Amino acid sequence: MVATPSEAPFTELRPGIKAPAKETILTPRFYTTDFEAMAAMDIRANEEELRAILKEFQADYNRHHFVRDEDFNRSWDHIDGETRRLFIEFLERSCTAEFSGFLLYKELSRKLKGKNPILAECFSLMSRDEARHAGFLNKAMADFGLSLDLGFLTSHRSYTFFAPKFIFYATYLSEKIGYWRYITIYRHLEKHPEDRIYPIFKFFENWCQDENRHGDFFDAILRANPQFLNDWKARLWCRFFLLSVFATMYLNDLQRAKFYAAIGLEARSYDLEVIRKTNWTAGRVFPVILNVDHPQFERLLDACAARYLQIIRIGESQGAKLWKRLRQIPHALGIGVNLLRLYLMRPVRVVPGQVC
Repeated sequence: MVATPSEAPFTELRPGIKAPAKETILTPRFYTTDFEAMAAMDIRANEEELRAILKEFQADYNRHHFVRDEDFNRSWDHIDGETRRLFIEFLERSCTAEFSGFLLYKELSRKLKGKNPILAECFSLMSRDEARHAGFLNKAMADFGLSLDLGFLTSHRSYTFFAPKFIFYATYLSEKIGYWRYITIYRHLEKHPEDRIYPIFKFFENWCQDENRHGDFFDAILRANPQFLNDWKARLWCRFFLLSVFATMYLNDLQRAKFYAAIGLEARSYDLEVIRKTNWTAGRVFPVILNVDHPQFERLLDACAARYLQIIRIGESQGAKLWKRLRQIPHALGIGVNLLRLYLMRPVRVVPGQVC
């Protein structure tokens, strides 16, 4: 098991407002895209299914769900030390990811309005869901004396441009892996309520259904545009995005294993279960999925996590910045080599229309 890095105090923009976490390759990203190309997208091949999904969004099953109850009205001072720090980091990362989705979907709904009305309304209603999630998480952070200035986050984060098809790959996987993360935690705590250290986890069952519906929307979009799925380039990109999402989660979670231990989960086992479930789900739409049962798959992920921890420890050590960077290079190269080996593993081909 990879240990967690040492505790460090949080920087505040002003009293009670946490400075956003430093942007790294592993932090949640903010996206923009080619809005004209998105507006011109032809969805007629799967319009009936998209209209059915739109009706589900309009039904707004969770409109009364995100309401804080009396369980929140108490002190959380007993959650202290490193567990408190890691829990705040978990809430911040989750809030940032949800808010990133809100910004992207809101802008898409605005730019597509009047040009592609079905997609525009779907994106508008998904942005509603993501805003609720982000707001709920930010209020949870406030219970621990900190919150995020989401306006500041909007104007100070870097935005990554992705072409529409890459937006679809990335957001589909983000929503589906979010579903499996939330439902796995919820089911564990349902069996072990003594590990529910904070009431937000009670909301995860309905919450993850929002994630699942969003993922189904992107699934339908991809199948409406088979050119994103049916050639050799699509197979390469699907493998790339699967590995990127899985490796990012794995490296993030294993360095924060003590947080998962605080809620009764073993981080490595939890991540591997989420990876397998997400990979299986992706097989419903992607032409290939990763061979997560390959005997080297877990070993190479563990090697990446161990090297990433060394990079963190070197960065936190004493010494000149340049010297620390030089010491980190072999570990960064090692991660790159191991990720390349994971990428080059023979994938599992999926028969169109066949659920893995």
